Amino acid sequence: MGGNTNATPPVQVLLAGRAAVLVRLTCKSGMRPALLEVLNKYVDRLDEEPGTEFYTLSIDPDSDNLVWLYQVYANDEAQVEHQQAPALAELLPAMQDLLNEPPAILRMSPLRMSLQETILSDNFEL
Repeated sequence: MGGNTNATPPVQVLLAGRAAVLVRLTCKSGMRPALLEVLNKYVDRLDEEPGTEFYTLSIDPDSDNLVWLYQVYANDEAQVEHQQAPALAELLPAMQDLLNEPPAILRMSPLRMSLQETILSDNFEL
């Protein structure tokens, strides 16, 4: 799973006009596995949100109670559609008893992305 070490130029993309958010989720002690379970079920439904172009789910290596989400939307309208999506409407109450505090949301306007294509060919098992 370590990635391809062949030197190939990364894909460079300008992201003008897109919307993004970084979300910090602080779960109750010992509840991160349960939180990850409900978040993974949500991620499996992202095909219902075609305007959600990029979504990462990350755990914090320094805290057992933090989960980070980074989301990029095609535009502001796609972000509004995400907020009104049935899958998100089901996710929010499922997370409520797992969180220690409300999500912290930082809105952003992404400008540029650089992506090594080799990441897309790594063999991951879900």
